[in-house]
Amino acid sequence: MTDQYASVRYLVDDVQAAIDFYTAHLGFTVNTSAAPAFADVVRGPLRLLLSGPASSGARATPEDATAAGRNRIHLVVDDLSAEIARLRDAGLSFRSDEIAGPGGRQILLADPAGNLIELFQPAHRPTPATT
Repeated sequence: MTDQYASVRYLVDDVQAAIDFYTAHLGFTVNTSAAPAFADVVRGPLRLLLSGPASSGARATPEDATAAGRNRIHLVVDDLSAEIARLRDAGLSFRSDEIAGPGGRQILLADPAGNLIELFQPAHRPTPATT
């Protein structure tokens, strides 16, 4: 077993559309591609497995477990307002309004298959004073 990446599998309808979305808009790079069945893209320590309908990952999923639900990948950004503007300029729409809380600000968007992505900007925390 290797610890190089943390991997998440997303079921997608169109592997190439998912590759294009993640690489063009969210800074992922292609690791391997066997499109139209499967590809994996990486960003830092995250390996995102994009499984099309013909992939073994998609075939092993029970019918009642295919809804996206509330699960999502969480990508930390330095400037949420700038990311929102950049992605809107690219023609993307968001699945939620921007929300602020004690931990920071976030917004949700979806990939072409409806899988959720949370863009999150942590709240600025004061640095503890040293004595």
